Amino acid sequence: MPETTKNEPKNISEPIPEEEIDELYRQVESVFKVYEIVYENDALLFYGIPKIELKTLAQKLWVPFAEKGYQLHIKYELGEHVLIAAPVVEVRERVWVNAVLVVATIFTTMLAGATMYGVDLATNPSQFVQGLPFTIAIMTVLGSHEMGHYIVARLHGMRTSLPYFIPFPTLIGTMGAIIKHRGPIPDRKALFDVGVAGPLVGLVVSVIVTVIGLSLPPVTLTTDMAMLELQLPPLFLLLVKIVGPMSENMHPVAFAGWVGMLVTLLNLFPAGQLDGGHVLRAMIGERAGRVAKIMPFVLLGIGAYVSFVMKQNGFIWLFWAMFLSLFAVAGHPTPLNDNIKLDDRRFALGVFTFIMGILCFTMIPFTIIPQ
Repeated sequence: MPETTKNEPKNISEPIPEEEIDELYRQVESVFKVYEIVYENDALLFYGIPKIELKTLAQKLWVPFAEKGYQLHIKYELGEHVLIAAPVVEVRERVWVNAVLVVATIFTTMLAGATMYGVDLATNPSQFVQGLPFTIAIMTVLGSHEMGHYIVARLHGMRTSLPYFIPFPTLIGTMGAIIKHRGPIPDRKALFDVGVAGPLVGLVVSVIVTVIGLSLPPVTLTTDMAMLELQLPPLFLLLVKIVGPMSENMHPVAFAGWVGMLVTLLNLFPAGQLDGGHVLRAMIGERAGRVAKIMPFVLLGIGAYVSFVMKQNGFIWLFWAMFLSLFAVAGHPTPLNDNIKLDDRRFALGVFTFIMGILCFTMIPFTIIPQ
């Protein structure tokens, strides 16, 4: 092994043990001819000559380096290739931000739910707590989707944040929830598992919430709620047949299940970094990019058909066509190990997931009826 040179570092916590340097060197030497090692700023710099293509080199080294707590960077400067093994610095989560957003979203969804239960908030603002059943339902539906991603990402050793709920004064009181992924994607299996977990978990919870909502006694909804006419997707109609007839006005809890199905559908569009984009990219590799480029035109066609042939409002599809066009341009990150294809079980699960997404589709999800 070449001698390790220790340049004067700026912020060294503890020197890297020689045994650990030796182990990292052995991993590197298999794909990178090392002629000098420098220890600088808490990082190991391996100077040398690549034995294989740099992209393949990064794929082979990322996992063993990550297991040791290092992130890998490759640079070419001043005519030399340098592999930089830097300790992973865990981002300190500001959990208080997640907590504040959860509390705020509970409040906004409870206001929306109270309105659905017929509460006149202008004259009885203290009665907003009557919207609690809707709050529990909608936050469980949306939160389960993101927690599915979170848990599976953690199982694969990926770094990701806790869910951030987004309070917003809409009809349902929220714009949903998001999580932040940090760092590269190990392989196609991890990409698939993380991508498919959110929609499947969220959809299972949506079905449970829908069944509960359909079983509850009807409530008298306000005029504001009656302004929204919903079209029921095939999956929702199947649950109606199983549970029994639905009242004229959909129960707020069942409405939360309907929202969950719509969210599942939108997330499963196979484009960019949507869940469907992740799943399809893991299933068929780089060919998924072609599908992503076609999807905006598919939605544009649906929007045009709804608007000009059915004479209905097809704005939602026109909006998503524009939205997906941006996702398609952005492309999709390549997993570090992109060579191992999915096993048959995962591939079948992917097909099943997309079929479930289709069962959540309706041509006109909702129509706003003027007063």
